[in-house]
Amino acid sequence: MLRLTWVQPEDLIGHELRQAAQDGREPSAIAARWRAAGGRQAPTRAGASAEPASRYLRQLAEDLLDELADLPSTLEDDEPTDLARIKACCRRWPPPASAAPSTRTALEAAWLGRAVGCLLGKPVEKLPLEAIRELAAATGNWPLHTYFTAKGVPAELLAAHPWNRRSATTSLAENIDGMPEDDDLNYPLLNLLLLRRHGRHFTTADVAELWLAELPAGRTFTAERIAYRNLLQGLEPPRTARHRNPFREWIGALIRADVHGWTNPGDPAAAAEQAHRDATLTHTANGVYAAMFTAAVIAQAATTPDIHTCLRTGLTVIPPNSRLAAAITHAIQLAQRHADFDEVVDELHATYAATHHWVHAIPNTALIAAALTHADGDFTGSICKAVGGGWDTDSNGATAGSIAGLLAGSPDKLPDRWTAPLKNRLATSVADLNGTGFDTLAHLTHREAARP
Repeated sequence: MLRLTWVQPEDLIGHELRQAAQDGREPSAIAARWRAAGGRQAPTRAGASAEPASRYLRQLAEDLLDELADLPSTLEDDEPTDLARIKACCRRWPPPASAAPSTRTALEAAWLGRAVGCLLGKPVEKLPLEAIRELAAATGNWPLHTYFTAKGVPAELLAAHPWNRRSATTSLAENIDGMPEDDDLNYPLLNLLLLRRHGRHFTTADVAELWLAELPAGRTFTAERIAYRNLLQGLEPPRTARHRNPFREWIGALIRADVHGWTNPGDPAAAAEQAHRDATLTHTANGVYAAMFTAAVIAQAATTPDIHTCLRTGLTVIPPNSRLAAAITHAIQLAQRHADFDEVVDELHATYAATHHWVHAIPNTALIAAALTHADGDFTGSICKAVGGGWDTDSNGATAGSIAGLLAGSPDKLPDRWTAPLKNRLATSVADLNGTGFDTLAHLTHREAARP
């Protein structure tokens, strides 16, 4: 029987109960009703439970999702989603700036960096932290310094911790033949199309229409799949981000932010505003802030070679009393305090692993910031620390690689062992971009950055 991931009410309710508690609601009474009716917790790592729920439980889940949405939040004043209110919270919001010239070589390095970091993390996506460490150590690759391989890994270790089944055939060192398709690259491609068709003054509705025209539904996950479903049911943004969407603060908007930063070099405020219009199709509050933070960091990195300045700039475009701002600040402080990055990762996991899903934006954005800080923006160090820290490994590696690649400034500054296996070729199901080279993508991005 088909068990469609990320949309079934009986699976969504468990995620929503946890999300409601995190964003300042009081869901305990509703949680008790769900448990008393025989409802299960959300799947830990999969997108759907193994067995279908009864019609009664499915209907109850839908009703409870709507009740949870009506609960008041104690965090609403500190964590708004409306852009004007976000700006009002940000006392250090960056002033408008004329976009500085960007170079095609820097953009090519950023595209390559995003692909390399994603590819590094793909085989170990969904694996627990200790499994990642053990698999890498079994081949002498810990601390992580190159792509994962199955060669030399004991059979019993592979049986206990199998690679991500969708990625092992294309993403282990012995199997890499160009950059395979991944949503972490599909969304930057979509946003490149968005700017080509609508310019930098696109609307959230433009994003929605582009997705319906160019993005296969099966290539969406978590909040993006929910928003896609909501669009097909006739809902309009920003309600698409709120309606029965327990993933509204997960990582999906963050992984769409790069193009907004790349096309606003030296103007973090414009990058953050662009990211906000994109993100609010699918996300609210901290899910939106993660995208705004990332876009602003990237915009700053286009003109400032110091990663620490870039991260501080990113913090100026998100509400200072938000959970995300606190998590990023904490992560940066940990990275500055500990010489051993494993200690940083262990503290982050001790803080967030028990309460946040492995795809939630808050712990993942914190880990990215910690990795970039600890590596001082170095390319290899940044992607290896981001992936080696676990959680959403391919997304974290992609974002860290994009930022560190941009800081490097040129493809020839990225080690060949990372970039050569990509063969300047990207696979995708987006529009007519399958097989496109990273040099071509840099040219197209540079052209959009130069448009008024």
